[in-house]
Amino acid sequence: MTISQQLNITEFPFIVKNAAGQEIYWENSNGDWTKSEYDADGNQTRWEDSDGDWSKKEYDADGNRTRYEDLTGYWSKSEYDADGELVYQETSDGIELDNRAKTVELTLDEIAAKFGIPVESLKIKK
Repeated sequence: MTISQQLNITEFPFIVKNAAGQEIYWENSNGDWTKSEYDADGNQTRWEDSDGDWSKKEYDADGNRTRYEDLTGYWSKSEYDADGELVYQETSDGIELDNRAKTVELTLDEIAAKFGIPVESLKIKK
């Protein structure tokens, strides 16, 4: 039994909004419905409908979507730089983008070997 049926609603679409004015429930006269959930920042974190479809989302502190998954098994995860630019995205289909800053760690011996010089000849400048 749908919410409108429980409440004997006869005018459609029947819509319920949260205190922030976001639509959290929608239903039409055929009994089709959708539900949404939001986090404290107003980002939609979950959506589902009367057909059984659903999706989940996660966000970082800046409101960028970092994770997504849905009924089909599809998923994605994303990373953003300090300016909010997308720098990494991976999906259930594979890596689509990787522009993350790369860090390389080498010992002084490894650096000297790459230049073909003795370690004693290395001088590190800032």
